Amino acid sequence: MTDYRVSSRYAKSLIELASSMNLLDKVHNDLQLFLSTADQSRDLKIMLTSPVIKHVVKKRILRSIFEKHLDNLTLSFFDIICQKNREILLYSIAKEFHRQYNAVNGVEFAKVTTSVALTNELRTQFNKVVMEVSGKPSVELVEEVNPDIIGGFILNVGDRRIDGSVVGKLNRIKRKLVV
Repeated sequence: MTDYRVSSRYAKSLIELASSMNLLDKVHNDLQLFLSTADQSRDLKIMLTSPVIKHVVKKRILRSIFEKHLDNLTLSFFDIICQKNREILLYSIAKEFHRQYNAVNGVEFAKVTTSVALTNELRTQFNKVVMEVSGKPSVELVEEVNPDIIGGFILNVGDRRIDGSVVGKLNRIKRKLVV
């Protein structure tokens, strides 16, 4: 079974359990804290993926780091993941949980790439466009600045891509001229 399928199944199970216990938002916040901690700590990521460190030690380290900050359900989930020797997938499970949480709550994920940082007005306009395209009432917009696109934007919503960048337009013109 692929890592994505395993991560997806664990995330789905945790969503169902947390929902039944009315802890979905709390567990989501816990996993967001875990993700931000892992993003800031290279050592934590290395520890989780290391085949040299025993699973029991990884479980103990996770408990010592997060015990005062996370709900018991989340900590128990971490314990189960470590017992099943799946801690290498914990980061991807947390990412998948966030994606599924957004789907449950009607939040559309979108990524916009621009050559300069977005203003509040442009951010609002992109949110409106994403809501129209997706039909969902809420948007999680991730912004990326990439000066290589020269100008314009690239908007990814679900499996759709709207390329209004200068580089994209130049490439389309180039393809027409070459053919």
